[in-house]
Amino acid sequence: IGTAIGYSAIQMASASDEVEITTIERDEKNYREAVKNVNACGLDRRIEIVFNDALDVNLAGFKYDLIFIDAAKGQYIKFFEKFENYLTPSGIIITDNLKFHGLVENKDSIESKNVLGLVNKIEKYIDFLNENEEFVTKFYDIGDGISVSFRKNDENVKNID
Repeated sequence: IGTAIGYSAIQMASASDEVEITTIERDEKNYREAVKNVNACGLDRRIEIVFNDALDVNLAGFKYDLIFIDAAKGQYIKFFEKFENYLTPSGIIITDNLKFHGLVENKDSIESKNVLGLVNKIEKYIDFLNENEEFVTKFYDIGDGISVSFRKNDENVKNID
């Protein structure tokens, strides 16, 4: 969720010839750049780029092993709640940018009301993940902070570190 210019999708598809990706982008300029980049890498048969707002997309009939959320930070809870329904029983949801350039940990340094509002929404999302009764989530200090969420009934949860 959140294609941007296609970098993450290309990297994921490059991991294995068996990887197939559906990615969603609502910004037309980014969408066009992503299509160009995916085509240039010869991955257009394995990466489908949907031009739409993720909250308006209907993927009925599809199930995914991995859902990667890297889009509008203020919508993370809505994205999780919608797309968990498209997750396979042993699938995972990864969310990126949970430190938001270090601002989540340094709220006192924020001068902009808009940025502070966004950081507060990210904090609410982190609370949402921690309190979620269906999923267990681990947080990792990688890049700008990520989370990995598994269903609690998934056997793989025991092996998460």
